[in-house]
Formats: sequence, structure tokens, C-alpha cells
Amino acid sequence: MTAQHLTDAELAAQPVAHWTGLAYEATLAHIRAHMAELGTSQPQFWILRNLSRHDLSPDGHGRTIPQLREAMATYLRPEDDLAAEADLMLAKGWLTRDGEARLWITGAGEEARTEIRRHAPAVRARMHEGVDDADYVTTVKVLRRMIRNAGDPAGVLG
Repeated sequence: MTAQHLTDAELAAQPVAHWTGLAYEATLAHIRAHMAELGTSQPQFWILRNLSRHDLSPDGHGRTIPQLREAMATYLRPEDDLAAEADLMLAKGWLTRDGEARLWITGAGEEARTEIRRHAPAVRARMHEGVDDADYVTTVKVLRRMIRNAGDPAGVLG
């Protein structure tokens, strides 16, 4: 029987890690493909967000690659090369680097961050198409409960 034709009882017996892993890979591939269409990458967007005083940066100060890597540790993938991404962003004029190897967002980088962010609602809408908000909330609550049941090993629930 294919995954598309499983009964509710068969679905209930499926391992959650299998389905959450598939969902993670599919959603990430979708997001990264969209970012590529915009001429950027997800790690580049994260760098901009972590350097912008209008977003994730607590103070708008520059950061080194190791500091950025530490700030993004929970969502970077092993293949994400922040140094290479930063070099591309320096060439685009989105970043500058000071004498202490700290990266700083430029005005052009702030404009790029804002433009990329403008696309987020459409990407979310495509991902949520056919999924009722109540079903989505239930799914997130179930996953949070399973994380708690697993002892929250990554400490994501605080």
C-alpha cells in the first residue's frame, strides 16, 4: 500500500521522525528554491537578518563569521558555508567588513533584506494551501507535546 492510501490506523502507527524529516526536507527545499529565484540564498537572508538592527540583531553591530555561525546554530545546515555566502554578499555590496573581520550590513543589504522578506507571505501561503489554520495549530501543538515527551533534548521549548 502506498503512503497515499494508508488508513488512519496505519498512519497512526507511522514513526513521527519519518514524517517530520520528510516535511523538513520538502519545506526547506521549497524555500531555498524560492530564494534562488530571487537571486539569493537562505543563508544570505539569515546573515542579513542577524546583522540588521531592524530584525534579529540586538544592537546592529557587526559580527564575525564565527559569531554569526553561533547565532544561527539551531538552523544552519552542515552544507551552509557562511564565509562563502558572505563573500558573495560583499561582492553584491550588501555587506562590508571592518579591520576586525566583522561583517556589517549596508544600506543596499538592508534594502535586499526588506525585499526578500516581502516575499515571505506568498511563500507561506503556498506552503499552507489546503491546510486549515486550526489543523496547522493542532499539528504544531502535537509536535510541541511530542518534543516535551521526548524530554526537549535541544531545549527548544524553554
